[in-house]
Formats: sequence, C-alpha cells, structure tokens
Amino acid sequence: MVIDALFKALADPTRLRIARLLSAMELAVGELAQVLGQSQPRVSRHVGILCDAGLAERRREGSWVFLRAVSGEDAGPVLAALDRLLATAEAENGEFAKVCVDDRRKLAAIRQAREANAEQYFAQHASEWDELRALHTPEVQVEEQLIKALNEDSLGCMLDIGTGTGRMAELFADHADHINALDKNVEMLRVARAKLQHLPASKVDLVQGDFADLPFAAASFDTVLLHQVLHFAPDPAIPLTEAARVTKAGGRIAIVDFAAHEHEELRDRHQHARLGFTDDQMRALLRAAGFTPEKPHALDGGELVVKIWIGKRPNDPLGAVPDSALDTPAKKLEL
Repeated sequence: MVIDALFKALADPTRLRIARLLSAMELAVGELAQVLGQSQPRVSRHVGILCDAGLAERRREGSWVFLRAVSGEDAGPVLAALDRLLATAEAENGEFAKVCVDDRRKLAAIRQAREANAEQYFAQHASEWDELRALHTPEVQVEEQLIKALNEDSLGCMLDIGTGTGRMAELFADHADHINALDKNVEMLRVARAKLQHLPASKVDLVQGDFADLPFAAASFDTVLLHQVLHFAPDPAIPLTEAARVTKAGGRIAIVDFAAHEHEELRDRHQHARLGFTDDQMRALLRAAGFTPEKPHALDGGELVVKIWIGKRPNDPLGAVPDSALDTPAKKLEL
C-alpha cells in the first residue's frame, strides 16, 4: 500500500464524498452519479482513482458495476484509521457535514427505489411462489428448525448459495461474522440488495455466480448453506463438490430441501430438476463430497416434506471419506 497514493486519492472533494457514501452502502456507478449530480463518466474516473489507491473495489454484476469500500480484514489498520478520520472530519467540520448529510438524504431515495423495484418483482411472481409455499411446511417453522440445527454462537464466515431474496442472509446476519450471498440471477440479487440494505455495508457481500463454479478460493468459509437450491441442479454432486472445496476443515454445510416426492408438475412450473432427495441419496452425496453427514431433521406439515441435512468437513479433509467414494467421481454416483 502506497501511502502518498491514498492521500492523493482523497485530495478531492468528490472523492471524499464517494468515500463517505461507500462507507454507508454498496452502490452502482450510476447510483453514485445520481447522488453526486455528476455525469457517469466523470464519476467513473473518480472511482478509478479510489480503486487504484486501494480505497474501494469494483464488482461486476451483469451489466452493472458496483462499488464498495474496502473493509474488514482486507482493510487493515491504515484504511480503518482513514475511515475514522473521515467520520471525525464530518463531525467536526460543518461544511463537510452538510454535504454528507445531503448525500445521505439522496441515498434514502435510492433505497426507496430499490425497495419499489423489489416489490414490483415480487408482485409479478407472487402467484408462483404462493402456489409452492402452500405445499410445504410454513417457512417460519423451517427457519426456526434451521437455526436450531446450526446451534452455534457464531457461524464464522458464511456462504449462502442461491440467496434468492436474501432472506437467509438476513436471518443469519447476527449469527455470522460475515456473509457472502451468491445468486446467478441478477434480478434476484437486486431484490436481495433491497432486503439487506439496512445491514452494515461490511456485513454482507452480494455476489453473482454459479453454484457449479463458485468464485471463491478453497477453504474460504466456516458455514455453507443451500436453502431450497439443490433441487435445481441436474447433477447435485457438482454444486456439493464445489461447496466442499470452499468449506474450511471443521466447517459445516446445511442443505434445506424437499424429501423425495412425486409432484411432477414442479418440473415445468418451477424448473425443478430433482423431485427432492431421500436420506440415502443425500448421505451418499455428502460423503462423496467429503462431508460427514449428521442426522437429518424432517419438517412435516404439507404435501411436501422439508428436510434439513447437515454435513461436517473433517479436520482431516480426507478423514471421513470412504475409500469407495474417493475412487468414484462424484458425477458418476447413481442417485
């Protein structure tokens, strides 16, 4: 980290405003331009300087580019101190404070716009989701049981695969040190962003990606969650192998999905590739991926039975994997 580059990057009123805005929430370049009242190309140039100095980082999501402040372990003591310095400057300098307050007022309009777009998306798809919800256990009961199944004070660094509306990230925000919420669908990520924008910007990262090719380094997470996701996988072994790759030794995976059923209509109406799973199938999948399965939890209360399967990654990553599973590629498992 080059110290003079940091201070040069902040030696501009617009970039000071951007730094304060990004400390509040992740923003698209277009949203920043809207708040600042400047053209998008001009804002992009300022953003480039901040990113080059290591004060912010870009993340592409479809055709949009989002910016966030570098925070947490990635920030280090110097950036943390700079963030505190800017907060102090706002508190002590009336002119700077007035600009920051006005910027945050405009942020409120962006939050409202996100929420309105999310409500519109829900309205368009409400009938489809209501039809599926009516078939299984009420979601509040599933959530209560999931919290009990993951009965630890802290879930550490958590990955929510297929976050959808972001509900699981919201549910576990107080139980995890940090959450990466991943989804392939850009529209769903925008819904999740609206739902999660009340959380600290450093608490949750929204990431576009595929569960068959996770954009994370090996052994990155203490807890991995797939909530009503695995039935979309034509070959469930592939996302579970990827999940195992990014799970730390001693970490856990939680899978919430349907028990095996015969509702063939879900294939066409909701694009379900799998009609649920038996306990034997899930045990085989977890073991082949390198997890030690625990006793599953069943939640009756509808035509579809919801189950929670938990697996633990052994401290010796190969310790709990049967020899037969090691000899058999996951993709060849008969399920």
